[in-house]
Amino acid sequence: MGKSTPLKKLNLALQGGGAHGALAWGALERLLEDERIIIDGVCATSAGTMNACAMAYGLHMGGRERARETLHEFWRNISQAGEQFNPVRSPLWTKMTPWKTDDFLPYLIFDSATRVFSPYQTNPFDFNPLRDILSRTVDFDVLRECNRIKLFISATHVQSGKVRVFDTKEISLDVAMASAALPFLFKAVTIDGEDYWDGGYMGNPALFPLFYKTDTRDLMILHINPINRDETPKTAHDIMNRVNEVTFNSSLLKELRAIAFVKKLLDQDMLKEEYRDSFTNVLVHSIRADQAMKYLGVATKFDTSWPFLTGLRDKGRALMNDWLDEHFDAIGVHDTVDLHVEFLNPEAEPLQDKKAATSVR
Repeated sequence: MGKSTPLKKLNLALQGGGAHGALAWGALERLLEDERIIIDGVCATSAGTMNACAMAYGLHMGGRERARETLHEFWRNISQAGEQFNPVRSPLWTKMTPWKTDDFLPYLIFDSATRVFSPYQTNPFDFNPLRDILSRTVDFDVLRECNRIKLFISATHVQSGKVRVFDTKEISLDVAMASAALPFLFKAVTIDGEDYWDGGYMGNPALFPLFYKTDTRDLMILHINPINRDETPKTAHDIMNRVNEVTFNSSLLKELRAIAFVKKLLDQDMLKEEYRDSFTNVLVHSIRADQAMKYLGVATKFDTSWPFLTGLRDKGRALMNDWLDEHFDAIGVHDTVDLHVEFLNPEAEPLQDKKAATSVR
């Protein structure tokens, strides 16, 4: 990279989505390879939190290459642990029944059990292999000293139902686990005497810390949960899957609506001069994979097989590569999405991802 090459800054928003988070792994891997771009801040939830912590720790310990290695190590360990502990992927069942379907019998049994019994009954010792994997991958005492990137991790406060955002100095293994604590699967995580669930319910992820605690205008959202679906679901599990997608996208869409409102105020010069400097015209970009992810049912969020994870990684790399080829020059200059068309108008056709029709199956 020549000395005259201008460096551009991005803030990132990383959604949760279980094993589907491997899509963001690939996108991050490709982004880290582009030395023209500096990642300033990252807001994240659930699987996004795992990616964010692994990436930040790697950057802190050894720069971009170490960050890519740490992401790979985390997901490889997830796959290996899945071979032993995944409750719906035992070798016997996978030989008898196809895996990548919501009609997969072990998944149906497992899913039904979570509707009847709580994790306080089925998992009284709160066994979670993810905790051990993350603790082996990331030293959180070291991560809290990271100054290469700003982290903002979302969790849902159980008692109040409000989002709690933990910044870099507050992040611990418990905070990361709280961000991914789905209440049907795991007990609430207690932090400083307060209980927390998965952050996706109230912030998937929460964007507002990036506006108040960084100076970077450009925001890139790495979407995991499809926003648009072509058809109305008819089966019970398809309905539940769509309800989950709508639920976990709702907080993000509300924040995007607020961003669109502020942009309108600024663009149309509707603010008094003395208040104008208090608002930032955020430039919004997004990586969406609605066409690819819509073929993947909720059961595949538990699929930790290495071919599946690396397939999603490669799809994420390709999406990010296409975006950089087409939109790099727009960073710091203008939005690359129309918020009203893509996110806020239910009758509009998405502009992005039309060419991502191939699926990862």
